[in-house]
Amino acid sequence: MRVTRLIAGLALGLASTISLADDPDQAIRKTLDALELGLPIESIGESPMNGIYQVQLKGGRMLYTSADGQYLMQGYLYHVQNGKPVNLTEQAESRSIAKEINAIPASEMVVFSPKEPAKAHITVFTDTDCGYCQKLHSEVPELNRRGIEVRYVAFPRQGIGSHGYNSLVSVWCSKDRQEAMNKAKSREELPAAKCDNPVAKQFELGQLIGVNGTPAIVLGNGQMIPGYQPAPQLAKLALEAK
Repeated sequence: MRVTRLIAGLALGLASTISLADDPDQAIRKTLDALELGLPIESIGESPMNGIYQVQLKGGRMLYTSADGQYLMQGYLYHVQNGKPVNLTEQAESRSIAKEINAIPASEMVVFSPKEPAKAHITVFTDTDCGYCQKLHSEVPELNRRGIEVRYVAFPRQGIGSHGYNSLVSVWCSKDRQEAMNKAKSREELPAAKCDNPVAKQFELGQLIGVNGTPAIVLGNGQMIPGYQPAPQLAKLALEAK
């Protein structure tokens, strides 16, 4: 992860090179600007732990820092309640991911909906060339039967210009996206097509929120499930997360 590599390589040297500032927000931003993380800062505020600030990066990543910006941490912050640990970092990251996912218009997805009103939904970053994506797609009817709406967004694992990318473009440019997705996930070659499409934009979004393989499943609350899950188990998770 780029954030981790940069912090590991540079944070120790910053203590002697970055001057203190009266305002913690200003001091923290100076540190992060020097690190050149490449991710916009969404917010900086006090964390639940006294003396520690939390930095929410666009796409869900969370960092923790001292008020003077000279000490940084990346990891999980837990709150122990009644003897049980609650992962506050994961909760905050999930909320940020949900915000990004919920901003995607339905018109830019390939959606498979239950016949009855959906009880919950999942958003799946998919690649038509991915074997486990194909396996998951074969279980979409069962997910629909259990009341789960499946919303596909594009994530060509091999990058822009790859076979998977071109296949996804053909799906999104088809008159019937559902039928095209069914064919592509059955390893049927689709006719080449071109149109204004969100494939590259969705690939970039996936990278931003930490997708590094497919299928990557995002529950309604923003929690990310990496990899294939059987329909009964996935439906249970989706219903619990709505």
